[in-house]
This record gives sequence, C-alpha cells and structure tokens, in this order.
Amino acid sequence: MPSKFVLLFLCLSVVACRIDEREPTLPIIIDADTANEVDDLFALVRAIDEPAFDLLGITAAQFHTSPLASDKTAEESHKINEDILRLLNQQDIPAVLGSNLPLAAPDQAATSAASNFIVEKAMGMPEGETLHLVILGSCTNVASAILQEPRILPKIWVHYLGFWHDPATNSYDKKEFNSGNDTLAIEYLLNLKDLRMDVMTATTSENLVFEKSVVDQRLKGKGGIADYLVNRWETYERWWTEKDPDKTSWIMWDVAIIEALARPDLAERQPFSSPSENTPRSIGIYTKLDKAGMTADFWRHLEIVLR
Repeated sequence: MPSKFVLLFLCLSVVACRIDEREPTLPIIIDADTANEVDDLFALVRAIDEPAFDLLGITAAQFHTSPLASDKTAEESHKINEDILRLLNQQDIPAVLGSNLPLAAPDQAATSAASNFIVEKAMGMPEGETLHLVILGSCTNVASAILQEPRILPKIWVHYLGFWHDPATNSYDKKEFNSGNDTLAIEYLLNLKDLRMDVMTATTSENLVFEKSVVDQRLKGKGGIADYLVNRWETYERWWTEKDPDKTSWIMWDVAIIEALARPDLAERQPFSSPSENTPRSIGIYTKLDKAGMTADFWRHLEIVLR
C-alpha cells in the first residue's frame, strides 16, 4: 500500500498536470453599447472576473439609430461601464470612451480614446499572441482602430454580435440593430480579407432568454450590482416591441457571445462564406447554443461574484 508521502506526491502531480493543461486565458477587450438596452449589463458582469479571460478593458460604443438616442450615446454607455466596474470593485480594469458618431466615410476613422486604446493594446501584444475584440454593439471603435493602424490586423480576432443569418442557405440579413448603427464599419470589417472574424448572429443569440422571476429570485434585494441589474431591467422601456409589456422575459443577446467565448462547449460554430456582396472569405458563425447550459453557467458565475 503506498505511503501517505507517495499519495501526496501523486496528488500534487495530478494537480500540476491539470494546471499545465489549462487553456490559456484570452486577452480581450469588450466594446459595448451598454446604455442601449439591458443584456449588455448582464454580459459585462458575466465577463468580469471570468478565469478564462484576461479582460484588458471595456470600451463604450455608440448606438445613434435608437429612437431613444441622444447625441452622446457612447458617453452614456461609458457611465454605466464605470458604474459596473465600481460596483464590482474592479476599477483597475480600464473603461474607455468611444466615438459618439459612426464612420463618416469608409476610409475615415472615427478616432476616439477607445480606438486609440485598441491600437495600443493590439500593438503591445507579444509575438504570436492575439488580442480578442468582442463587439456587443456597433463596429465603429474597432473599424476605426484598424483604419488608424492597419498593422494591428494580424494581431486581432474580432468576435461580433450582429446581423441575421440562415445557415441552411447561408443568407445574411444586415437589417439588424447593431449592424445598422454603423453600416460602413460592418462592411469594412467584412471586406477585410485577412481579418479573423467570428459572429454570434441575432438568429442564434435570440434563443438565450432569461426570466424576470428567476432574476428577482437570485438578485432582487441583494444590493450592489445585483440590484443595479434588476433596476435596469425594470426601468428600461423596450421601444421595439409591444409584446410582453410586463417585461417578464428578456433576450440576452450579448450574454450568448460572452458565454460562447468563456465556455466553447456551450455553442457550435461553423465556417461560412462571407456575404456575396463582400470580399470572398471564410468567417465563423455560431449556429447553435445550449440555452440551459449557458443559463446555468451564468448563474454559477453570478453566485461567485455576489459572495
């Protein structure tokens, strides 16, 4: 029978092997139009303190086409981003303001602190490593960064939440909110032949739905970030639908792409040809997600955050 010292050695060896075999953390920047809706807030809280991520910063995106939009939508998003980081005691993560306006021309950057920040972090990536840019809203800040400094192209990987897609026919519908908030920027990204790009489509992400009753049970009355999320759900008025006036459920579009990156086993991604009107190339598209798995994983993470 092995001695206790042999058993201790074997246990430590197993732990060491598991540590060595862990997937490397993803260096990411999340670009979010947080003030636009509700799901961005849930997505950011899910991403912050995720062990699979090295979250380098959160940049604020514009959403000028909303009927509720002011002329300072990026600033409104920036304020909420700062609130979330403060409530989670994560103010060491930079919150950076993006452009309040979309691209004015296909070859003209809408330069901002956010696009400068993306360039800085991309150019600073060690040789052979990739900066992952997660776009939860318009593509303005990321497209601007590439326009400002094309040398970042081989150093980045874009993960975009947007447009509708039919996998059976590989047909695209860009008449979707995120895409519509900067049509020049999304076309620019799709036409960059060498850009690594994955897309969590609206078609797929609309399947991830949270119920208000569950949110209340898990968050309401717990103070801090918990009540901040509940208050956002209750006070934000949906302008795009008359269904469900009591807001008993909410599509968590943005949570879907964060979950897919943190837990690749919970989503299925396939290569597809780009839209016919864009530069021919292959892009990755998420075609399926595990709703139950993503929901359970979200609440698992929130339990840790709320301790």
